[in-house]
Amino acid sequence: MTKYLRFKHRRGLTLLCMLLGTLCKTGSGQIHYSVQEELDKGSFVGNISKNLELEPWELAEHGVRIVSRGRTQLFALNLQSGSLVTAGRIDREELCAQSTLCLVKFNILVEDKLKIFEVEIEIKDINDNAPDFLTEELLIKIGELTAPGTRFPLKTAFDPDVGMNSLQNYHLSPNDYFSLAVKHVSDGAKYPELVLERALDREQKKVHQLVLIASDGGNPVLSGNLCIQVVVLDANDNPPVFTQPAYQVSVPENLPVGTTLLTVNATDPDEGFNAQVSYILDKMPGNVAQMFDLNSVTGDISILKSLDYEDATFYEIKIEAQDGPGLLSRTKILVTVLDVNDNAPEIIITSLTGSVPEEATAGREIALINVHDRDSGQNGQVTVFVLGNIPFNLEKSIDQYYRLVTARSLDREQVSEYNITLRATDGGNPPLSTSTHITLRVADINDNPPAFSQSSYSAYIPENNPRGASIFCVTAQDPDSIHNAHITYALTEDTIQGAPLSTYVSINSDTGVLYALRSFDYEQVRDLQLLVTASDSGNPPLSSNVSLSIFVLDQNDNAPEILYPALPTDGSTGVELAPR
Repeated sequence: MTKYLRFKHRRGLTLLCMLLGTLCKTGSGQIHYSVQEELDKGSFVGNISKNLELEPWELAEHGVRIVSRGRTQLFALNLQSGSLVTAGRIDREELCAQSTLCLVKFNILVEDKLKIFEVEIEIKDINDNAPDFLTEELLIKIGELTAPGTRFPLKTAFDPDVGMNSLQNYHLSPNDYFSLAVKHVSDGAKYPELVLERALDREQKKVHQLVLIASDGGNPVLSGNLCIQVVVLDANDNPPVFTQPAYQVSVPENLPVGTTLLTVNATDPDEGFNAQVSYILDKMPGNVAQMFDLNSVTGDISILKSLDYEDATFYEIKIEAQDGPGLLSRTKILVTVLDVNDNAPEIIITSLTGSVPEEATAGREIALINVHDRDSGQNGQVTVFVLGNIPFNLEKSIDQYYRLVTARSLDREQVSEYNITLRATDGGNPPLSTSTHITLRVADINDNPPAFSQSSYSAYIPENNPRGASIFCVTAQDPDSIHNAHITYALTEDTIQGAPLSTYVSINSDTGVLYALRSFDYEQVRDLQLLVTASDSGNPPLSSNVSLSIFVLDQNDNAPEILYPALPTDGSTGVELAPR
C-alpha cells in the first residue's frame, strides 16, 4: 500500500470554521491510500498518525477524527495504533459500479488545531465477480432450411469487475453445427453471435443444446454459462414414408364384406401440419376401386364387394400417402385371393345321342360330357360317376371330358328307356356335388317274331253254318315296337278234298279273325287242319306259325234213308216192309 502526503493551501475550510463557531486553520495536504475491496473489518489501510506527523497516542489528545458528509463511514481510526482501518467489508462494485477508477474521499479533522486534511482512498478491484448472463437459458428457434452462415445474436454477459477482471472472452461448447463470432464495438463491448455452419435437419436432430461460456481475465479466471437451446423449426422437406415398399396379404374368397384386410402406415418425420398424413387410393384400371375401400385417416383397407377367386385371384392396390402441404409417396398392396370350396362342379353335355339301337354292342358312345369346377387345387378336383346299377360306363377322354358308353348290349324289350343320372363331386371339405340327368331311349330293332299264346289252337263250328260266320280268332304278340310290332295274319295255302283252302275259310290279316267262306257239311268235311302265320312289319319281317284245328260239329240235318229194299224203278208199288 502506498501513501503520500501533499500539502497545499486551501480555502475550503471556511464552512467548517463557521460550523465550529470559530476561525480554523486550513490544512494544506492530501493523504492518498489504496486498498483492495472485500477486506475484513479492521484491515489496515494506512498509517494516519505518521501522515499527520503525530504519534499514535497523540491522536486522541489532538481530537483527530473522521468527518463524513452523510455517507456511511467505510473507514475508522485505530487510536491505539494510529492506523486508518476498514470499518467493514467494502464492495467496490457497489460503490463505483464499473468505473475504472474508484475513489473514496473523506476528511480528517485535527480538532485542537482546527486543521482538516483530505483523504483519498482508491478501492482496488479484485476478481470477485464471475461474468453473469442474468438468465440461465436462451431459446432460439431456427428454421431447418436456414442457409449456413446466418448469424443469430446472443445474450451478453455482465461482469461488474473492471480491467482484466472484467469480461474478456466468449466460448461456445463444441458442436457440429454452430460456431461463435464475437462482434467488437468502439466502446470495447463484445457482442456474441451464433453462426450456423451447416444445414440443419430437424428430422435428424430437433433440438441442439449449446453452452455459451463468458470468462474474465482474473486469476483465477471466473466464468459464467448460458445454456442455449436451439429448436429447429420444421419445414416440409420430407414426404411420408410407408413402413413397407409393398404389402402382401392372402385372404379367403368368402371373407365378409366390410372386413379389414390390413392397415398401411406411413410416417412423416416432419411435424405439425407437415406431418399430417392422409391416404388415397391411386387411380387403377378395372374395378379395383369398387372392390376395396381405404380409410384416408387410419389407412385401413377393407372389402367393399365380395371376392371371388374364380373372377380374380390377385389384386394390386396402389396407395398414396400425402402430407398436409402435398408431398406424397406410394406403395402397393398385393392381395392374393385364396380359393374356398364355394363352387359345385358343373356338368356340361357337349354331345348327346337321344337313342341307341338295342343291337349296339358294349362301348357304344351315348354322350360326350365335360366336367368343370371353378375352384382350384383340391377343391377343383372332380370325380364323376353314373348312379345306379345300369349298363353304362364313363370313360375318360381328354382334359375333363368323359364319354358315356354302354357297358353291354341293350334289350329294348326289357328296358325301353333309361334315366341316367350323372353325379360330379369335387375334392373339397366338405365336398360339393352336382347331378344331371340324361334320358336315353333304346331304339327298337326287329329281333322278336310274333308269338302266339299257344302252340296250337282248336276251334269248333257247327255244320250248316252261315257263310261269313266268324269261326275263331288267333292272336299273336310282338314285344318289338311300332312297325316291328305290327302283325299281319295269313293262312298257309292248302287243299281240302281237292279244293283250295281259301275257298273254305279266310283270315282277317289285321285282327286274326277267321271267317267261314261256305256252310260246312259234317257229312262231307269233318275237320280242317290250318296253319296260321303271324308276320311283323320289320325289315326283314319275322313270323311264326301256329296250327289251328277246326272241327265241324254234326247237326241232325239228314233223315234216315232206306237203302234196302230199294224202291222199284219201274213204277210198281213193291212190298212195304215197314213204314218210312
